[in-house]
Amino acid sequence: MSQVATLFQQVKIDPSWSFSDKTRKDTTYISHGYHRYPAKFIPQIVSRLAEKYTRVGDFIVDPFGGCGTTLVESKVMGRPSIAVDINPVAVLITKAKITPIDLVKIEKEFFILKNRLEKYSEKTRVKAPKHERIDYWFKPEEKIKLAFIFAEISKIKNQDVQDFFFCGFSNILKNCSIWLQKSNKPTRDFEKKPSEPIKTFLKQIKMMLRGNARLFELLSEKGYLKVPSKVVCTDARTTPAKDDSVSLIVTSPPYVTSYEYADLHQLTALWLE
Repeated sequence: MSQVATLFQQVKIDPSWSFSDKTRKDTTYISHGYHRYPAKFIPQIVSRLAEKYTRVGDFIVDPFGGCGTTLVESKVMGRPSIAVDINPVAVLITKAKITPIDLVKIEKEFFILKNRLEKYSEKTRVKAPKHERIDYWFKPEEKIKLAFIFAEISKIKNQDVQDFFFCGFSNILKNCSIWLQKSNKPTRDFEKKPSEPIKTFLKQIKMMLRGNARLFELLSEKGYLKVPSKVVCTDARTTPAKDDSVSLIVTSPPYVTSYEYADLHQLTALWLE
């Protein structure tokens, strides 16, 4: 341990790694702003490491994939990559973020979905989930509308498009619930007025469409649309990468004493289970 401490004492601090000049706009560009996620690192860390230690075509791995920051940046830089995460919600978010969808195709799908959602009325028949934990977090009106959105997304046959919309759906759940605003702990706020689900969802998707457009255009310009990028829902000990095939590992292990990931993502998990 003393040897490690001595080694770190010899390391010269480089303030540029703080990226203090970067704004929220810089760190949420392209698809990075699709979904909130606790304790994630910024994309500039990945791009700088990849530029320093790899070349185009080198293989990058993230064994604790989280919301996919490593994979998105690897793809943008022309590096094939793979990540694993044991959390299905993290995998869903990552799939949406690493998948550029043809602009005409996604706009068409959104137009159809938007028209269906805007036809909602109090007379609309909706099969709401019967789950005590959903009832714990959601008031009846929001629960019914969210169930309607969920049902309409479920009708979409293209998996990439469906993942895109479910990612957006996931990100609005906290605002549409009585979860205490800005709290990372599962606490209810009975005075909170939840956001109206349909308007909130449509606003969320419009934001994501802009991010997808920038991602698709950037990858097209660079010729990296087909660069392999994959996320797998599994244990980090079974990361599907061959020996001696990895050029760089960029990861941030779970903050198990600071964040209860299952609690933080329970709203999405409840709807998707």
